Amino acid sequence: MIEEYLKLGSINILKISKKTPQGLYLEALDGDSVLLPNKFVTDKMKIGDEIEVFIYNDSEDRYVATTKKPVYEYDEFGVFRVVGKTDFGYFVDFGMEKDLFLPLANTKKELKIGDSVIGKIVYDEKTDRLLLDSKLSRHITKAKFYDTNDKVKILVIAKTPLGYKCIVDDMHEGMLFDNEIFENIRVGDKRFAYVKNLRKDGKLDLSLQKIGSRDEVIEKVYTIIKQKKELPLTTKSSPQEIKKTFGISKKAFKHAINTLIKEGKIIQEDGVIKIKS
Repeated sequence: MIEEYLKLGSINILKISKKTPQGLYLEALDGDSVLLPNKFVTDKMKIGDEIEVFIYNDSEDRYVATTKKPVYEYDEFGVFRVVGKTDFGYFVDFGMEKDLFLPLANTKKELKIGDSVIGKIVYDEKTDRLLLDSKLSRHITKAKFYDTNDKVKILVIAKTPLGYKCIVDDMHEGMLFDNEIFENIRVGDKRFAYVKNLRKDGKLDLSLQKIGSRDEVIEKVYTIIKQKKELPLTTKSSPQEIKKTFGISKKAFKHAINTLIKEGKIIQEDGVIKIKS
C-alpha cells in the first residue's frame, strides 16, 4: 500500500538525515528513509534541511528519491509516449530515468513504439510499484457535486466532432465545445477550466472562461489591436492569418470584431482594423 509518510509516486517533503558515499538519506516523519543519489545532491543541501523530492521505483524496484519532477504523479491521468515493448507489455516515458510499465492486461489495443497512450498511474500492491493503466473506464466515475463556475483541473485526451474530451479532476469525463474555444488547445494539455453544466449522465460541460464574466476573447482582441494600433486584417481574412495573430478561430474573431465595432472602439475599412480615433 502507499505509505502515509513516504509516498511512492508523489512529491514528498523529507528531512536530510545522513550522508553516505552513495548520497543522502532522507527521513519521513515515521522514521522511514530513502536514498537521494549523489547525482541529485547539491552543495546547498545540509543535514537537517527539509527538501522536496519525488519518490519512484529504481531499476531494481527499490524506492529512490529524485529532485527531478515527473510529468504526471500517482493517481493522475496523462498522455504518455510508448518507448519500449516486451512480451508482457510496454514501457512509457513519464519523465523519470526508469520508464513506467504498462502491462498487457491494462491495455485495450496493440501499441507501437512512438505511439501515444492515455492512462492513469496506479499502484500495484503485489509488486509494490507504480504501473500505468490505459483502461480508462475503470477509473472514470459520474460527477455529482459540481456547481456552475466551479474551477476544475482538466487533461485534454481526445479531439471529437463536438470539441475536446477531457478528464476532470482525475475522476470524471467532460467536454470543451469547439464553438466555445477561443485559444489554441491540443491533446495532452493540462490546465484549469470551469464547470458550465453538470449533465444527467454525470458528465461535465466545460468552459475555459468563467461563465457570465466579460468575454475574455473580446478583451484579448482589443488589447492586441490597441498595441498595434492598426492591423492588415479583417473579418474576411483567412483563418490561418487570424490564428497566427490572435491565436483564435475565425468565428471567435468575427464575434469579437463585430462586438468592438458596435461598442465604437474600432473600425474596419480598406482591408485593415484599427482603433477608432
